[in-house]
Amino acid sequence: MHKISIPKEIKNACIKRRGKLHVYDTIDPKKTALVVIDMQNSWVAPGLSVLEIPKAKTIVPNINAIGQALRNAGGAVAWTQSTFDDEWTKNMYRGFCDEKVINLMMTESKVGSFGFEIWKEMDVHKGDIISEKNRPSALIQGSSKLDSQLRAGGFETLIITGTLTNACCESTTRDAVALGYNVIFVNDGTATRSDFEHNATLVNLMQLVADVRSTADVISLIKN
Repeated sequence: MHKISIPKEIKNACIKRRGKLHVYDTIDPKKTALVVIDMQNSWVAPGLSVLEIPKAKTIVPNINAIGQALRNAGGAVAWTQSTFDDEWTKNMYRGFCDEKVINLMMTESKVGSFGFEIWKEMDVHKGDIISEKNRPSALIQGSSKLDSQLRAGGFETLIITGTLTNACCESTTRDAVALGYNVIFVNDGTATRSDFEHNATLVNLMQLVADVRSTADVISLIKN
């Protein structure tokens, strides 16, 4: 798991701005959905793909624990499955990745492939929301059906977990807030390539975008 390090001046600035560190004192579990971003074989299975995030394996127990608590309280769990097998990928990553890497990203996340499947240790239940996505954000126009699925269930608060912290998780969070959802971002339920990148996202989001909390905090909110 990542070593979480938030500068004291950032915490103090948040407290000065809103009178407290955290945003939400309570949530309604029945109107809350845990959103699990891209915990698929390509990102989690050791040595399988160029997309692998080694620390993703470490957050599996936390995600499953939140999911269990939320289901027990009447909420829901939503899973995204990302694919880069789209012409958009070549346009987006040209210049940022070489052609070989781009082609591997597309092949190793292709719908129907082993890499596309959700990691075996994730606690997926019958009745959970499943949403295929083809952009970093699950909620940007044209990316997936997640927004309509969440609206249909009457969900107002989203708990964001998964990988990568500073890519698909952050992108989805920002779009969720823009769409009017309340968002809790789980600091030990998301993973990326390095502690530095992880903490940079936490610092950015906690100030004006999402309530950044630990797994223990989130479960406490669900149960209270």
